[in-house]
Amino acid sequence: MVPHKTPYLFKFLWPQLLWRVPDVEKTLFLTFDDGPIPELTDWVLETLAEFNVKATFFCVGANVKKNPQVFLNVIKNGHTIGNHTFNHLNGSKVKASAYEENINLCDETFKEFGVQSNLFRPPYGRLNYKQRKNLSDRKVVMWDVLTKDYDQNLDPHVILKNSIKATSSGSIVVFHDNVKAERNLKTVLPQYIEHFLSNGYQFSAL
Repeated sequence: MVPHKTPYLFKFLWPQLLWRVPDVEKTLFLTFDDGPIPELTDWVLETLAEFNVKATFFCVGANVKKNPQVFLNVIKNGHTIGNHTFNHLNGSKVKASAYEENINLCDETFKEFGVQSNLFRPPYGRLNYKQRKNLSDRKVVMWDVLTKDYDQNLDPHVILKNSIKATSSGSIVVFHDNVKAERNLKTVLPQYIEHFLSNGYQFSAL
């Protein structure tokens, strides 16, 4: 069995991070990491619109710079924006000062489009104590379900089955709008949404 559910121990050790949304009934929170990119983000937006679903996009600042129209499409479709650093930095490989500077650079990029967000997700989920302390004014969003759509060795139907099994009310679910995830995402996302809508769930942005 491929693990998709975040272990309870992580949530216990770092309760100040947002792993799931408590006290909601039959509501799920889709999130998309790494975009925006023309190859996939626009397809995600079309799929979400087809099901009338809102989500949260954790955007990489460099991708926003390269693909401004795609970023504007995310905004125009009414989705929430979150910061995912400017260069998709791995927090375990950089000093806290450089990490904070990169996050701020992503903020500055958002501001060029009139967007401000206090939501932040660390790439790879890597964040040390000092980096986290520097983010005290932000809501650091982790996840309850990691779909692993980026893993090209996994069969998309296995991803779908395990992601559904790991999901419950209040789950924050991670998908990726990056090139590596394209094959799996295009199979999994529509079926995942359809499954939960047909079972009386709703989807909301953070």
